[in-house]
Amino acid sequence: MSIYNHPVQALGGGTADLHDYEGKVALVVNVASKCGLTPQYEGLERLQETYGDRGFTVLGFPCNQFMGQEPGTSEEIATFCSNTYGVTFPMFEKVDVNGDDRTPLYAELTRTPDAAGEAGDIAWNFEKFLVGPGGEVLGRFRPQTDPEATEIVEMIEANLPG
Repeated sequence: MSIYNHPVQALGGGTADLHDYEGKVALVVNVASKCGLTPQYEGLERLQETYGDRGFTVLGFPCNQFMGQEPGTSEEIATFCSNTYGVTFPMFEKVDVNGDDRTPLYAELTRTPDAAGEAGDIAWNFEKFLVGPGGEVLGRFRPQTDPEATEIVEMIEANLPG
């Protein structure tokens, strides 16, 4: 199944359609504003700026499941991301990435193993999934992996359309 078939909501309300990103390489990330890894927004935005016009996008999904590190409203999250990190990539409404209320998108993503062969629950904020233009998950990167790590950048470049 393609990740694009799952319903999502745009940050600030209203429906969004992941099919809008079909044909692109996407880095899907559960984000948080009050986490020690929050500065990863800088690297995510640099990836967006570097590859955004070449068929790539970051897709940010705020999540408050890890020690309450994304407590804000949609408006507060949007303001923080814009004012603090100049985020231009698409952001979506807060989701649960683990547990009984896990969004269907993350139910699918978490079946993908990381480089060590481990699938299952999201470990923490800023876990990353690289998705190819056809919707298949190409790689899973744990939270401590920098968004601009060589293995992520090389995989992005190898899968850019055209």
